[in-house]
Amino acid sequence: MAKGHQQHREHLEAVSSFGKSIGKRAGFRCEWCGGDEGLRLWEYRPDEEPVPENLALLCEPCRTLADGKSADPHLLRSLRNALWSDVPAISEGAAVVLARLREPWVREAIEESFIDEELKARLLRS
Repeated sequence: MAKGHQQHREHLEAVSSFGKSIGKRAGFRCEWCGGDEGLRLWEYRPDEEPVPENLALLCEPCRTLADGKSADPHLLRSLRNALWSDVPAISEGAAVVLARLREPWVREAIEESFIDEELKARLLRS
């Protein structure tokens, strides 16, 4: 049990070590919607070693979306621009959230984006 706790703590410390650089990359705004409410780092692939490409600075409402909770569809429209990022945590993370909607504009936005083709096919298939 102690070993797992230690690994978890080390993982969180590794994530935290990127805080300043991710904040600067993001211009201290949410990398999905541009908001500034309750900004914190979010891990796109938490089972992997923390690297900047798998981290995004997200506001409280966008972290709620990332955790699978529903939100105002108008907020979701603001995530469309995130699909054009070259950072997977930003573009692919937003695509996963948007794909939960069954709206025609979401399908079109994902089709036009530069996200990984395999992920794109999976999201559009479901």
